[in-house]
Amino acid sequence: MPARKALICTYGSHGDVEPFVALAKGLQASGVEVLLATSERFADWVGLYGVPFFPMSDKSLATIDSEDGKTMLEGSSGWLKRVAAGIRLAKESGPINKELMAQTWEAANGFRSDVIIFHVKLFAAPHVAEKLGVPAILGTLQPMIVPTAAFPILGLPQLPLPGYNRLTYALVRSGMAMFRKAINRFRKDALGLPPVGRGNHVLFPPGVGTIPVLHAVSPHVLPRPTDWPDSAHVTGYWRLDRAKDYTPPPELAAFLESGPPPVFVGFGSMTSADPKMLGRLVTGALRKAGQRGVVAKGWVELEVEGSGDIIAIDPVPFDWLFPRMAAVVHHGGAGTTAEGFHAGVPCVICPFFGDQPGWARLSVELGVGATPVPRKRLSEDALAASIREAISDATLRENAKRLAQKLRKEDGVKAAVDMIVRVMQS
Repeated sequence: MPARKALICTYGSHGDVEPFVALAKGLQASGVEVLLATSERFADWVGLYGVPFFPMSDKSLATIDSEDGKTMLEGSSGWLKRVAAGIRLAKESGPINKELMAQTWEAANGFRSDVIIFHVKLFAAPHVAEKLGVPAILGTLQPMIVPTAAFPILGLPQLPLPGYNRLTYALVRSGMAMFRKAINRFRKDALGLPPVGRGNHVLFPPGVGTIPVLHAVSPHVLPRPTDWPDSAHVTGYWRLDRAKDYTPPPELAAFLESGPPPVFVGFGSMTSADPKMLGRLVTGALRKAGQRGVVAKGWVELEVEGSGDIIAIDPVPFDWLFPRMAAVVHHGGAGTTAEGFHAGVPCVICPFFGDQPGWARLSVELGVGATPVPRKRLSEDALAASIREAISDATLRENAKRLAQKLRKEDGVKAAVDMIVRVMQS
């Protein structure tokens, strides 16, 4: 009997890709043949893990690096500038999404898998699954699609209003509906399928059947709501074991050995219109807090005024680095937050946009995060105060250790793989 085949379609920053690489490795270990389709910029990195790769356009990610992209992500920008930038980016998104939809079909039509696992940003995938007559599974790093009365969409405020929590998910559904026209054109021209009606969620075309939703987050962080349907699952995090075979650069190893555990600061794929200014702010905050620092350059190529107390680094595995820190300061992306929780050290989250304020709020509710510092209010004094809180609060440290112990007992990849294999066998 030939091996089962799974196509994995994901898109976004490194944090949107790494969990799906971990899932791909888990599927391979269970005997499933895998193809991972994502932005071409990740081809070499994905190849390091022995996962077959299908390259997709990089244009959508390139918009993040543009001036309009920086304006949208820079929380300190005025709202009028952000609206204008958003309108310009929306005009560019049409041709980009059309290309991504065509590439999703190309990957699936060539590979002919038994299941398609997809990230929400590649919304053509379930329609392609319908055309090929195979099941589709949505993999998501945070609750944003399946409605619940338990909590609102991460990143939106918690309000004591009847029906508010469920309404936030309806807003996401309405936002996704803006792609209905493009999806229906794709269904007609590329797939030869009838249009999806207004009564259907664009991610759940009726012709593909029930689509399971796998949430790659720990139930210790976000317990599964009791009002979710049976098709919605909380699997635990999908993590790569990158620390096992990692050897740090000599200068980083020497820095870590030369003094007490430092504080990590990094903002991942978040861009900045003025990286020099942001670098000065970070170094100033670390020194005001009296802490040594390890600062990640990130996509922004953060420029840090270093000396013997601060080192700037290129990407290193967070599962290796974070446990060696006294605290971690980051933007609150889902993947970075997960690594921070696993490290067993307190965090300070500086959210820029999207779901990041939600992870910041959860870090405080879990008792492992110091006072968040949103990007629009980021200053030397505010960041230094939160760093001091993270370092000095013994309760935060103890809570962080306890949460990490719980998370390390989970195997989210195995839980997800078991569910996917059951779908393929049904």
